[in-house]
Amino acid sequence: MTSPKPVPLSVLELAPVSVGQTGADAIRAALDVATAADAAGYRRIWFAQHHLSPGVASAQPAVLAALAAERTTTIRVGSGAILLGTTSPLVGAEQLGTVAAAHPGRVDLGVGRAFTPPSAGGPVDAPAEAPDGASAGAPDRGRVVDGLVVPRPVRFDPRDPTVRARLLAQVAAVGARDAGDFRAELETVLALRDGTFTSQGLPFTSPPVEGAELDLWVLASSGGESARVAGELGLPLAANYHVSPGTVLDTVAAYHEAFRPGVLDAPYVVVSADVLVAPTGDEARALAEPFATWVRSIRSGAGGAVAYPAPGTSVPWTEWSDADRDLVADRVDSRLVGSPDEVVARLEALARATGADELLVTTEAFDPADRVRSFELLAAAWAERAPVEGAADAGDRVAAGAVLVDVRSAAGRAATGAIPGARITDRHRLDSLFDEAGTPLVALDTPVVVVCGSVNGSGPVARELRRRGFTDVTHVDGGFPAWQAAGLPTVSPDEPAPAPEPVALAHATSQHVPA
Repeated sequence: MTSPKPVPLSVLELAPVSVGQTGADAIRAALDVATAADAAGYRRIWFAQHHLSPGVASAQPAVLAALAAERTTTIRVGSGAILLGTTSPLVGAEQLGTVAAAHPGRVDLGVGRAFTPPSAGGPVDAPAEAPDGASAGAPDRGRVVDGLVVPRPVRFDPRDPTVRARLLAQVAAVGARDAGDFRAELETVLALRDGTFTSQGLPFTSPPVEGAELDLWVLASSGGESARVAGELGLPLAANYHVSPGTVLDTVAAYHEAFRPGVLDAPYVVVSADVLVAPTGDEARALAEPFATWVRSIRSGAGGAVAYPAPGTSVPWTEWSDADRDLVADRVDSRLVGSPDEVVARLEALARATGADELLVTTEAFDPADRVRSFELLAAAWAERAPVEGAADAGDRVAAGAVLVDVRSAAGRAATGAIPGARITDRHRLDSLFDEAGTPLVALDTPVVVVCGSVNGSGPVARELRRRGFTDVTHVDGGFPAWQAAGLPTVSPDEPAPAPEPVALAHATSQHVPA
């Protein structure tokens, strides 16, 4: 039996500027996020590169990474991403290599290609909103794949005169470079680190980069060149679900198809997601209300990202035009907003559908304290989650003696059948495992497998069992349909399910402590 792979969480930080804040306020808040993420156990924090946007203060990822590294102890720091349309691979490598000299083994150099608008004459520092390979004109809002919302891809169209004029002016102000072949740019970084770099036939050495203990990453928003080249060079990939949710499956598939052992022996994929967590789902959704307005400002091109609005100050979604809703619907539909349990369930679906080795979360909210709280709540809930396993492995655990818990809503599972020998329990009362006083009816070290009728429904129950002290809990990837598809024992809805075998050690004396 194989064990489910661990999926760590990391942070992508944009340093959003809220209405009434200064850029300096936003940068200080971003560094507060770094210290909170370090304390909460996140694996890494990356800083984005955005220029001349009133609502985003993360313009210099290497500087922010250095400042964050000085304020933290274990979390990795880096860029997500340094854009090769404005920064040469040499300069980017020297910037992060310098940080790595002071913080060896804790630094990531993430790079991204630059987007070039038609007839613009140069690259633009905004690739995230223009995924190459994205399609337009599909008639529907998208699909759900194994519990993951995959919206219709939306292409940011720079041919609009207003958008194009702004992008060209931005290029002139920021100072674009003529980016070379993407593979060659990445090979430049690797050669600098290996001490084998040459230019026009002459050898050169960059002391901050040669031998630097930093990792090179590629960020991609589609299944195009970035994902393919990352795979060919055996580099780790960050796939942008949070900015291009409609193309994430293509991005990951193209990377895996192209992968050859290189820097890494096996593929490694981080998938990003935009999340907002609050103690209750209703509070989270209220805090999330300005997000659509903020995204529309980014994609409309009229003035770049606006300062992040306060809840209740934006035009209500119901009053938007169809064109405006279509422009941002993919980002709104794919944003993970809710209580800790709600967001964890959707993150598990994201990891399951994409095969992600790691998840990279970003959060925007008007009040910086709400952003920090969101990261802290998510980290705690993610740490409490029970491992997900395939139905076949779950069946093996049950055959070896694990208690199988068949979770039902108050109305029961309609027309899907049941599992013989399972302990049927309501998802809220957990009545087959606890008495009315909350005393466990099964020893807390008993192996437990949870299965539910929906793809994501078993996760919250499994986490609740861990919170109540059960130490060996897993839940079934894909729920009852996966159990059924694996050919494991079931009975039809019209047949009475056999009663479960009694489990000894009723009213266990173990303490109610989380695992």
